[in-house]
Amino acid sequence: MLSINRRAALGLMGATAGSLVLPRFAFSQGKRPSVTIAVQKITINNTLDVWNEQSNVGERVFFPNLWEGLILRDWMGNQGPVPGLATEWKRIDDKTLELKLRQGVKFHNGDELTADDVVFSFSAQRVFGDTQPAGGKTVFEDEHKPATAKELPAVVPGTGRRLWPALAGVEAVDKHTVRFHNATPDITIEGRLYAFGSQIANRRAWDEAATYMDWARKPITTGPYMVGEHKPDVSLTLVAFDDYWGGRPPLEQIRFVEVPEVSSRVNGLLSGEYDFACDLPPDQIAAVQAAPGYEVQGSTIHNHRISVFNVQNPTLQDPLVRRAMTHSIDRQAIVDALWSGQTTVPAGLQFPFYGDMFVEGWAVPEYNPQLAKDLLKQANYKGDAIPFRLLNNYYTNQTANGQIMVEMWKQVGLNVEIQMKENWGQIHDPSGAKGVRDWSAGAAFSDPVSSIVAQFGPNGEVQQKKDWANAEANQMAQILETETDHAKRKKAFARMLEICEREDPVYQVLHQNAVFTGMKSSLNWKAAPAFAMDFRAANWAS
Repeated sequence: MLSINRRAALGLMGATAGSLVLPRFAFSQGKRPSVTIAVQKITINNTLDVWNEQSNVGERVFFPNLWEGLILRDWMGNQGPVPGLATEWKRIDDKTLELKLRQGVKFHNGDELTADDVVFSFSAQRVFGDTQPAGGKTVFEDEHKPATAKELPAVVPGTGRRLWPALAGVEAVDKHTVRFHNATPDITIEGRLYAFGSQIANRRAWDEAATYMDWARKPITTGPYMVGEHKPDVSLTLVAFDDYWGGRPPLEQIRFVEVPEVSSRVNGLLSGEYDFACDLPPDQIAAVQAAPGYEVQGSTIHNHRISVFNVQNPTLQDPLVRRAMTHSIDRQAIVDALWSGQTTVPAGLQFPFYGDMFVEGWAVPEYNPQLAKDLLKQANYKGDAIPFRLLNNYYTNQTANGQIMVEMWKQVGLNVEIQMKENWGQIHDPSGAKGVRDWSAGAAFSDPVSSIVAQFGPNGEVQQKKDWANAEANQMAQILETETDHAKRKKAFARMLEICEREDPVYQVLHQNAVFTGMKSSLNWKAAPAFAMDFRAANWAS
């Protein structure tokens, strides 16, 4: 097994912290240093809007350096809640949460954070459009086409209802106090507040922007760094915001550079062109570690790699075929071959940090080729081709993983054909035949609502894209979202796992995701157990 520096995996540091482009390293004359980070992709849709750019790569450039919420995620620790733009919060009842805002917080344009900005950040104008807090109703993109350049992109209202299905509104009690009002009981409101999307934007900057895209390419936020320069598909430069409420940022600038090829990221790191190289596959770790002055940090994270089925495909309409596909995959062999054992096969789409909601004894479908063959025979499968839309290593080892799975499917008689695509737009293109696609599913907070419901419930991306739907699964999702009784919620979660992974498979979990970052050993920085990269003062020793 490879020896990897896992300082970050232990996550022992606390999360409390505190447009001029400068030379990359400026240690002399008391200047703060700057860093350059080579990434596979900066964002997938060329915006910096947390509601529009819901992606793994977006997490890396957004958090915790640019966007902040009322409650923050403990990125360097257990991924739980810590005070952020709110210093305290309390439950009024099972539908209402009150929060006290941190006073003296400045936005990047100099405005003071007030309750008005919070109300705006969860408004119809900013997020929800004309959607209503009605449980169980799927919000489709074609219902929300923008009529002007200032209106929300079609995808945003659905994303809003994915995270906040029953939010009725936010009330400004006074300048520094807000109340979140839900239409239904919800024990997860606190968790939703530090999930990806619930971050606070400046109202005046939105009002002054000529178009949505003008705003989304340079949003005004409260983070320790602000947007200095954004070149879509090329680079993103964040520069220090010295009026940051958490204290002076330790870096002058952070420059993310898009370098799609792993070999180019590694070569650039070792030549000194980059200070960090992200998303290293395990077979590149040894080369970085062998170079004097370099190291690799990384760990598994709260995210699983999965495959998703589209049941509009005539062959995949039969759940027996999908079940056969899930039993054809030797997940442990993939972990051993592509990950050198540096990750694991998890217990389905769940995470141990769920605590009492974790379903003990659950497992992914067993690797059983004979069972797969029997299921295909029962389905009367005749060898029809099943398309597999595949990106070129958006995910670490994605292409090799796809090729291995196609061979495993072939061994049981499944005819799966890879179709290489260039971007996510092509992956989701409704024209042409769909079949299987790659994805990943994370947990933003410690409850199944943040994973299986958010991804596969009524307003999960899969149902919004019309890949799959199941009425009983949606009933279980609604119980998870609205029930306060722990036993009933856990029973609903277990049942939803059964439906989504066994009876009417919508996805198959492959392995837990892991993130490995190559870096210069001289940098006093630690990797978080997440995609996010923390460059606040507490995680950078000068």
